[in-house]
Amino acid sequence: MIKKCLFPVAGYGTRFLPATKSMPKEMLPVVNKPLVQYGVEESLEAGLTDIGFVTGRGKRAIADHFDVSYELEHQIAGSAKEEYLSSIRDVMAKGAFSFTRQREMRGLGDAILNGKRLIGDEPFGVVLSDDLCVANDGGDGVLTQMVALYKQFRCSIVAIQEVPEDQIHKFGVIAGEAIKDGIYQVTDMVEKPTKEEAPTNLAIIGRYILTPDIFEILEKTPPGKNGEVQLTDALLTQAQQGCVMGYKFKGNRFDCGSVEGFVSATNFVYENIYKG
Repeated sequence: MIKKCLFPVAGYGTRFLPATKSMPKEMLPVVNKPLVQYGVEESLEAGLTDIGFVTGRGKRAIADHFDVSYELEHQIAGSAKEEYLSSIRDVMAKGAFSFTRQREMRGLGDAILNGKRLIGDEPFGVVLSDDLCVANDGGDGVLTQMVALYKQFRCSIVAIQEVPEDQIHKFGVIAGEAIKDGIYQVTDMVEKPTKEEAPTNLAIIGRYILTPDIFEILEKTPPGKNGEVQLTDALLTQAQQGCVMGYKFKGNRFDCGSVEGFVSATNFVYENIYKG
């Protein structure tokens, strides 16, 4: 039903300078795999095998990562080191990858709109690689959970979690009517509010299922917070015109856009997932 997933990866990663001066932030390694690969693996697990990237200048390393490196393959062929490539070979075998560019940094909404040429007229997932999501033991990944929910509601879905008051200004925040435990029909959305402005402490994190009418809404959405086209503004319009659901997902989420979150993610993966 949903086969495509969009990865907006055009951002500069300024919080990790100077490391990200010449390397995409999405290629920062969490133990032995780049951050973006975890998101792609989550997408593939959910059955979203057509992977589209909205990139920018200086991001060619992402395309190279999901392609064959003939020199490297030749050098380590037949050696024990070849095993280190098994995870990315598996990803490359399961997924189909396409790329387009966002020419200017005009916000997440604009990045999604740039992805229209890769998505077409069908529902699709969105993964923000900054958010590393890890499933509970034996549980489904966040996108897998959301795809199952889409089959029930057939509308756009945003992943949400409760966040502390002093962190609320970093997120888009929803208000909504509880449909059942952990599932809300969205009635309001505010992009990066102060704690006084925030309608709840339910913050949107970097996982979405979007219906294709979002593109038409984004085309008509004026720049908002920070002069950027905000996906949150377009989703609020979509909620007012039809339906958007908020889903309090099961699993752990790490904000790898911050140094502290990146270190926490690295420690967690090393202690709980990495097999050496």
